[in-house]
Amino acid sequence: MECKKEQNLKDCTCPFTSCSKRGICCECIKSHLKNRELPGCCFDIKTAESHERSFEHFAKLVNEKVI
Repeated sequence: MECKKEQNLKDCTCPFTSCSKRGICCECIKSHLKNRELPGCCFDIKTAESHERSFEHFAKLVNEKVI
């Protein structure tokens, strides 16, 4: 399977533009899951910038209908 990095970058909401995994979604997700987190694209921009990307925080935001 061919990586669609350029296409992924157009939709990437991660605020860390210098990240080496930016646009390479499979590597990004693998890295975050290893830390029991979700990548920034699962959150709104404000939450992604807060660095609070835990599963628990995501579930809380879903329950509050924030995302």
